[in-house]
Amino acid sequence: MLIRRNLKFSVIFYYTWKSMLYYLLLAVAVYLLHDYFAIWKLHIPFTAISALSTALAIFLGFKTSNAYERWWEARQIWGSLVNYSRAWARQVITMIIPEGQAQAAAVKDLQYRMVYRHMAFVHALRVFLRKKHTYNEQGQEEIYEEPNEYSDTAAFLIPAEYHLFTRKHNPPNYLLELQGEDLRRAYDQGWLTDFRFVKLEETLVEFNNVQGRSERIKNTPFPRQYSFFSRVFVFIHASLLPFVFVEELGWASIPISITISFVFLCLDLIGERSEDPFENRLEDVPLTALSLTIETNLKEQWGDPDFPAKKHAPGGIVL
Repeated sequence: MLIRRNLKFSVIFYYTWKSMLYYLLLAVAVYLLHDYFAIWKLHIPFTAISALSTALAIFLGFKTSNAYERWWEARQIWGSLVNYSRAWARQVITMIIPEGQAQAAAVKDLQYRMVYRHMAFVHALRVFLRKKHTYNEQGQEEIYEEPNEYSDTAAFLIPAEYHLFTRKHNPPNYLLELQGEDLRRAYDQGWLTDFRFVKLEETLVEFNNVQGRSERIKNTPFPRQYSFFSRVFVFIHASLLPFVFVEELGWASIPISITISFVFLCLDLIGERSEDPFENRLEDVPLTALSLTIETNLKEQWGDPDFPAKKHAPGGIVL
């Protein structure tokens, strides 16, 4: 997630240089053919492009607004995961109570597994939503991308659980199943009353809800027709601009048409880069930072001072 108010020019250039090169070459070619060589006098009235510009601005505004809503919903989902994770650790520590001193060690071991297994769940869900690296059209890794592997969970699981965990089709859901089994075991041992068992199970269900809502956003892309036609319309609009201004402005039509094209291109890119918030890109929801926040909070609740180090990325980016 970008947190700096000002974007670095290198980042903007990385995503726009190909389109801007096309706009520049087209504007120069139209000017040379129209004024310098005087062999092509095609001119488009300003009223025609103004109608297209208005319609395109409305369309891009709709796309950007709906893309932001997807991003913000994803951020709210993970905000609720932070809250329920803290509640889970507190409930596990305070509600699972041994019936006698002889069972204290067994209860402590169970609590430890359930708290740390939840840390594994959070990191596993992050990886599950991001999958592996994302790649651009040329097969090159996106800039500022971070490694995204299930190995991050190894420190929180016992070896037998980790071995099975990495072979599951849905690893985070498998960890929730293990949590449910431990809850049942605690209930059977008499360490949980009916009421406390139900409250812990309700919190566990909320983790299922968080995962399900995240998967809905991940697996249901922004309607492709909006993304496709927005690119087409921006391309058509930018291609027509030099023909509108060259008659009246001459060489000045080059920078003016490029500037206007750049504005519409950025409006399209804002929506495109915001519509899928779990793709491990620099504009996405900062799942790594939120995962580390949860890990830190739960370790503090447990009394473990070995807090994770915050990951810093260049350019004012929170991963």
